[in-house]
Amino acid sequence: MSAYRQLQERVWQANMEIPKRGLAQYTWGNVSAADRELGVIAIKPSGVDYDDMKIKDIVILDLDGNIIEGKLNPSSDTKTHVVLYKNFLSVCGIVHTHSTYAVGWAQTCTDLKIFGTTHADHLVTNVPCTDVMSDKQITGNYEEETGNQIIETFKDLSYEEIEMVLVACHGPFTWGKTPEKAVYNAVVLEELARMAFITQTLRPDTPVLKKTLREKHYKRKHGDDAYYGQK
Repeated sequence: MSAYRQLQERVWQANMEIPKRGLAQYTWGNVSAADRELGVIAIKPSGVDYDDMKIKDIVILDLDGNIIEGKLNPSSDTKTHVVLYKNFLSVCGIVHTHSTYAVGWAQTCTDLKIFGTTHADHLVTNVPCTDVMSDKQITGNYEEETGNQIIETFKDLSYEEIEMVLVACHGPFTWGKTPEKAVYNAVVLEELARMAFITQTLRPDTPVLKKTLREKHYKRKHGDDAYYGQK
């Protein structure tokens, strides 16, 4: 049995949540996890249907993206994941999908605005969208440059407070301290994008949520005096 079996099982299970939650069709999307102590990344293999994927198919890489264990090619987005793990040091799980509403918003090349309290329950800012890639980036090391675009977008933002991004013309990436949290964030982002689409369709000039409501809803879940849920 693989020395990384436990990590593979965890990543396999996280990947199974992607179609279960309606975030991907066919092979669209991938989840990875980093074990910082072992110095490895586990990631979905490229182009393998979720229904056919086995635990042993999860590919193990070092933190530079070199294959340590696995007979299949890792996700084509592997280099993006590697860039994020190298720069977002507290992150241990990353998700990329082509979920419908988040992709639709990414294709507008604009930030996902904070219109309501559901959004504020998770973060108090807009979800940022990257700039559109230059031709040089696209024709160069595309997947690595995708990661670089995300890092550039977060140069003045906290990746620990905003665990999601829209890559312009492409789609969503989310992350967290665990792969499970990264999947949770992917589900949240898709719902926020769907709600925002409805909002702007019904009223294109809808203002963003006022600051007091943003802070109230965020802090009741995440603040020092949070009271949402059970103790």
